[in-house]
Amino acid sequence: MRTAPGQAAGDHRSDAAAIIAGRKARHRTHATTTIVLGILVFALFATVLMVGKTFYGPGDVIQVILGQTVPGASFTVGELRLPRAVLAVLSGLAFGIAGVCFQTLLRNPLASPDIIGISGGAGAAAVIGIIVLSLNGPMVSLLALGGALLTAGVIYLLSIKGGFAGTRLILIGIGVAAMLQSVISYLLSRAAQWDIQTAMQWLTGSLNNASWERVMPLALAAAVIVPVMLLRGRAMGAMQLGDDSAAGLGVRVNSTRLLFILGAVALLAFATAATGPIAFVAFMAGPIAARLTGPGANLLLPSAFVGAVLVLGSDMIGQFAFGERYPVGVITGVLGAPYLIYLLVRTNRSGGSL
Repeated sequence: MRTAPGQAAGDHRSDAAAIIAGRKARHRTHATTTIVLGILVFALFATVLMVGKTFYGPGDVIQVILGQTVPGASFTVGELRLPRAVLAVLSGLAFGIAGVCFQTLLRNPLASPDIIGISGGAGAAAVIGIIVLSLNGPMVSLLALGGALLTAGVIYLLSIKGGFAGTRLILIGIGVAAMLQSVISYLLSRAAQWDIQTAMQWLTGSLNNASWERVMPLALAAAVIVPVMLLRGRAMGAMQLGDDSAAGLGVRVNSTRLLFILGAVALLAFATAATGPIAFVAFMAGPIAARLTGPGANLLLPSAFVGAVLVLGSDMIGQFAFGERYPVGVITGVLGAPYLIYLLVRTNRSGGSL
């Protein structure tokens, strides 16, 4: 039975209309989810500034932010809570974007910086600085920054031999992470008791030492790197389809991959230098954002907001939910470990590859 020309044209028009409607629905879902996540970040940020041993109302907090003097609040909010909250947001944004960049470019949910050894490079460098070189404060952060960048460079150079392959990079990164963890364990076993306490506090990931001196380098790095990455977000989205498909869409695959990997490593390095390696935030932010926004969405901004929510929320839980106060890295570790197990079990049941 032949299809009349008019009927065929009508079918094509209806198919095109359905595709356009689906695309608009996905865009609405993405925009709505991103806005809701942004509001949630703002709400948690405001709550962190108001809540503590002493509660300060929104009026007092706004006056402090505007530079006015409010007895009690000027110190508690302006010098203690505000740097901590800003550092939580910035580090969450950085970890979230860094994680989703690696996971998208390598097309593997396990390709997170804290899984493939980059965070381990920062940790090993910091431990060497504390235990071997007797450094402290900004010098440890600077050494951690260099350690993360050096580790990322070594992993990338080892993985591109014979052509870039994401699976090879992940396996090499996991091996490097294991070696770095061995270095850390050896140094801790040989260290003095007071050095062990300092090193473990840094390795856990904490906002307890938040100050404007720690915030500013990360803020400057984010102000330069994040806008560039957001402007190129469409190109990274095309990379999800594979190198050949992305090239067919006009994306310069190699330069795009290099840009996002360098940007992700820099964000991760500055964030880790400021807070220590807060466990699993980079690992969880991208998959959570993908589930909230749906398939085919640009995940950079949603992942950034999810990362900020994870750090802010976990820090509040660590401070107020228990009888004792726990570093934020302890709480994110408790949340992230079951998620990693769930991801491994789900992938194994579906027959997919890691």
